[in-house]
Amino acid sequence: MLKKLFSREEIDRAVKRLATEIENDYDNEQIIFICLLKGSFMFTADLIRKIRNPLRVDFLRASSYGCGTNSKGEVTIGKDIEEGIESENVIIVEDIIDSGLTLTRVRNMLQEKNPKSLRICALLDKRARRKVDIEGDYVGFTLEDGFVVGYGIDYAEEYRNLPDIFVIVGE
Repeated sequence: MLKKLFSREEIDRAVKRLATEIENDYDNEQIIFICLLKGSFMFTADLIRKIRNPLRVDFLRASSYGCGTNSKGEVTIGKDIEEGIESENVIIVEDIIDSGLTLTRVRNMLQEKNPKSLRICALLDKRARRKVDIEGDYVGFTLEDGFVVGYGIDYAEEYRNLPDIFVIVGE
């Protein structure tokens, strides 16, 4: 069963707030947004449409979940970025900071490419299962726990098309 956590309107307000924070921090500098696939694609699309800075977008696919609700603990990279990011402002766009394992691996991997700056923008920051010390620079919503779906976020590849964000209850 699904219980609505954040409505489409609440999500839109959070995305606008994040876009404003990013614009304020980067003035009119160019930014490369790295969308972490698959869960962040809707969030990334909405976010970059609200940002007036010159920007580029690239995609990286990393996972530690498979088809379950708990992290497997090992991170696999399915697709690396194609853009050169050396001396560039880079923002990793993530759907959820959960255990932090995937995001830490991605951040460390990208840091080795010597960007000018490297920040994290996450729609959701779920704190209960954090296994490593990592924080988002820009965060839409904070929640303690719960497996969420909708707005691009899936459970076993289902529910990505829901316009709101729901928590799965009763499983």
